[in-house]
Amino acid sequence: MTLHATPSGAAPSSGTGAEPGARPRWLRRPEGSTWGDFGPDDQLGRLNLITPERRRAAVAEVREGLAFGLSVPLDYPGGSLLNPRRKPPQLRPTALNGTPFMNQPLSLVVERATDVICDDQVTLSLQYSTQWDSFAHVGSWFDADGDGEPEKVYYNGYRAHEHIVGPGDRLLAACGCGEDGSYARALGIANFAENPIQGRGVLVDLAAHCGRERVFVDHARLMRILADDGVVVEPGDLLLIHTGFAEAVLEMQREPDAQVLHHACAVLDGRDPALLQWISDSGVAALCADNYAVEGYPARDVPGLRAALPLHEHCLFKLGVPLGELWRLGELATWLRANGRSRCLLTAPPLCLPGAVGSPVTPVATV
Repeated sequence: MTLHATPSGAAPSSGTGAEPGARPRWLRRPEGSTWGDFGPDDQLGRLNLITPERRRAAVAEVREGLAFGLSVPLDYPGGSLLNPRRKPPQLRPTALNGTPFMNQPLSLVVERATDVICDDQVTLSLQYSTQWDSFAHVGSWFDADGDGEPEKVYYNGYRAHEHIVGPGDRLLAACGCGEDGSYARALGIANFAENPIQGRGVLVDLAAHCGRERVFVDHARLMRILADDGVVVEPGDLLLIHTGFAEAVLEMQREPDAQVLHHACAVLDGRDPALLQWISDSGVAALCADNYAVEGYPARDVPGLRAALPLHEHCLFKLGVPLGELWRLGELATWLRANGRSRCLLTAPPLCLPGAVGSPVTPVATV
């Protein structure tokens, strides 16, 4: 996919629709959104800001040649207490004619072979552990047609039941799925692998200022922390937010205490309009945190209809800013603070799994 952006001051174009002659996907875009700014059929959002020049600047952050793995083990947090929909991975051997292939001699199928084979498979909730959220993860009821009736839409006007399909949708069979399957025909996670996420990571160490206290970090507090630590965020940066949550999860050894974790560590205040505006103005290409949802959930309540996950809505639905969750940032944060630094080269493509909404990721930070 070619990276392109609407020149500053140019009017965004409405979505063209997936096929020639199709109706526009949207005639009206959410206030403050980037819909159309990177082209009518864009599926990368602000990842378009990670240009070759930005990647070269990221590579310049590598001075010591030290690499930090930023993934917790994929069988953490353990159990399903934090999210009952998501289950730990289940490993099983593959089988041939009913024979499981774990420690099996290959002579079963190849005469005189001396090989011994192990071959396995996994059932995995794609957003159970260290993960990326694609833009198909969270949409909104929004009047994209401008006719006074809201519809279920996602970033850049892509439609529920047409571009993101699930059980009962007529287009599901065409995706090669069973009747109870699902498939993101647009906005799927494979976009972030085919256009691999790699750029400059900039770490904000909330844990150093807030400890493990559950605090909602608003714009004013975040700006004070950035100033105190001399952290500068520029367009196209991948923002890493260290809260200490992943360390708390790891300490629980796959037996999470949900009551403790739901009241642990700093979270971004998704209800703070100034914070959301800063995310818009900063030009960050992605937000990645070591906690469970980046923002505080449940969010502070407000009257009337509202998003339960306001920062998710702002980033995934309006801006096209991917969210990373449950990243392991403690060791990197400690090293950067000890060395008076806040930046690194970050390489973090998800699985190239067409149709998926989210994906595990094994990010690598190089300093």
